[in-house]
Amino acid sequence: MTSSKLLHITPETHHVQIDLVYATDRNLTGKPIYKAAHCLLLEPAEAALRKATTIAQSFGMTLRIFDAYRPPQAQQVLWNFLPDPTFIAPLDRGSNHSRGTAIDLTLVDRNGDELDMGTGFDAMVPESEHFHPGLPEHVQHNRTLLLGVMLGAGFGHIKSEWWHYELPGSRELALIDNEDSGPMRLM
Repeated sequence: MTSSKLLHITPETHHVQIDLVYATDRNLTGKPIYKAAHCLLLEPAEAALRKATTIAQSFGMTLRIFDAYRPPQAQQVLWNFLPDPTFIAPLDRGSNHSRGTAIDLTLVDRNGDELDMGTGFDAMVPESEHFHPGLPEHVQHNRTLLLGVMLGAGFGHIKSEWWHYELPGSRELALIDNEDSGPMRLM
């Protein structure tokens, strides 16, 4: 992974649904963090997303994206709100979202309904862990289905968030500061 070019992800070009929660007040901070809702990924992550989309479509599902590239300044806002390294990457390490290699998403069925994952996106609670004990069988099935799609496309997961996937080896890449040069702006 040597490219640092961020590519736009759109419903038309990638056959996904996009609901960038951090461009709204429907996130853990209760206020918009992004001024504009632009979904961007680094080229290798965009290629893996295309694979994931094809896998999901093979059994009648669509991916709904909640977050992708995140400027370091937005990461700072999240860390200031919840300085918990279980859920928010510390600033000295940086988030793989800020490297353009991480994506937050879920599966949507043929009727347009999100599969029940047991917690909402951005629920910073122990029950958001991929394999949290005591989850209802259908919830674990849905999480495992999403996990299979994303692993099959080349992404890895983190233990604490069922919605978060990233390319392996992402920590080796530099953070991308697209705040001044790209379409995404912070509030």
